[in-house]
Amino acid sequence: MSQFEAEMPAVRRQGDHVLIASVLLLTGLGLVTLYSSSFGFAEQFFGDGLYFFTRQVTLGAVGLALFFVAAHIKLEFLRKLVKPLVIGTVILCCLTFVPGIGVSKNGASRWIHLGSWTYQPSELVKLVLPLYLAHIFDKKGSEIDRFSKGILPPIMITTLFSLLIYLQNNFSTALFIALNALFIFFLAGVKFRYFFSAVFILLPISALLVLTKEHRFRRVISFFLPDWDPQGAGYQVRSSVTSVSSGGFWGKGIGEGTRKVASVPEIHSDFIFSAFAEEAGFLGILLFVLLFAVFAFRGYRAVLGNEKVFSRLLGFGLVTMIVSQVLLNIAVVAGAVPATGLPLPFFSAGGSSLATTLLMAGLVVNISRTRAPVFAARAARPEA
Repeated sequence: MSQFEAEMPAVRRQGDHVLIASVLLLTGLGLVTLYSSSFGFAEQFFGDGLYFFTRQVTLGAVGLALFFVAAHIKLEFLRKLVKPLVIGTVILCCLTFVPGIGVSKNGASRWIHLGSWTYQPSELVKLVLPLYLAHIFDKKGSEIDRFSKGILPPIMITTLFSLLIYLQNNFSTALFIALNALFIFFLAGVKFRYFFSAVFILLPISALLVLTKEHRFRRVISFFLPDWDPQGAGYQVRSSVTSVSSGGFWGKGIGEGTRKVASVPEIHSDFIFSAFAEEAGFLGILLFVLLFAVFAFRGYRAVLGNEKVFSRLLGFGLVTMIVSQVLLNIAVVAGAVPATGLPLPFFSAGGSSLATTLLMAGLVVNISRTRAPVFAARAARPEA
C-alpha cells in the first residue's frame, strides 16, 4: 500500500444501494411466497388463510425498521452493548425452559411467550455471537495466540450458546452456529492446531448426539436409504423433491401449486423453497439464486472494503451466517443433505427469523457505508 493509500481516511457514504435492493426484493419475494404457500394450510387449521401472512408482515415491518436503524447506528456504540447483549441473549435462551414462559412444540422448547406472540431466542444468537466474536478478537489483538486469554473466552461463550440451543432440542441449529463461529475464529487468525482439536472434539460428540436421539438417527438413515421409511422419516424430503421437480421450466404459477397442504408437511416453514420452486419453476429458481448471489457478492465486497478488523469480522460472520443457512436449507429441500430444521432466510414463516435476518442485513449495509482507504484511493486516481 502506498503512503497516499495509508493516509487516506475512511469515507462515510450512503449504503450500497444494490445490497439494499437485494434485501428488499428478497423480503418482498419471501412474503409473496409465504402467502401462496401458507394460505390453504392456515385456512384449514386456523380458519384464517392470512394467519401466517399477517404475522409475517407485522414482524417484517418491525424487521425493516430494525434494518434501517442497524444500517445507520454507529458500530462503536454497538460494541459498547456487546456484554449486555450476550447476557440478555443467554437469559432469553434460558427462559425457554421456564414453565409458563417457554413454549414447547413437538418435544422442543425453543420459544418464549411475548403476549400473544412467540419468539425464538436461538435466532438472536445468530446475530449476537458473531457480534461478540468480532468484538473480542479485535480487542484481544496480539493476545489471540494465548489460549487462556485469547482463545478460551470466545470458546466458552460459543460452547455456552451451542449447549443452550442443543438443550432446547435443536441440535441442527446448535451445530450450525458452532460451525459458523469456527469460521470467524479462522478469519481472526486463530492457529490451525486449535481447529484440529475442535474437529477431533466435535465429530465424535456430533455422532454421539445423532445416535442417541431416535428422530435424528431416522433422518440420517432415511437420507442414505431413501426407501427405508418412505412414509415416515423420509416422507417430507421425498415429497419436497417431487414438489421441486414438478415445477418444470416455467412453473405452475403463483398460487397454483398443488402440493402445498397434503403433500409436503409444514411447507410454509422449513420447506417453503419447494413451494416456491413448484410455482415459479426453473426460471424462478434462477431469480432466487441471482438475488442471493447479489446479496452475497455485495455483502462480501462491502466487508472486504472495510479497514477495521471488527467490521470485517462482523460482516463476514453475518453474511456467512445468512448465506450458509440459505445453501443448507436448499440442500435439505433438494434431498442433498439430511433434514435439519433450519428456516430459509427471508422466506420461511416465523417472525423471529425474518426480523433477525433483516437486522443482520442492516448491519452489513452499515459496514458497506465505510469505504476502505485502498478503495477510496483507487477511486481518486485519474486512471480509475
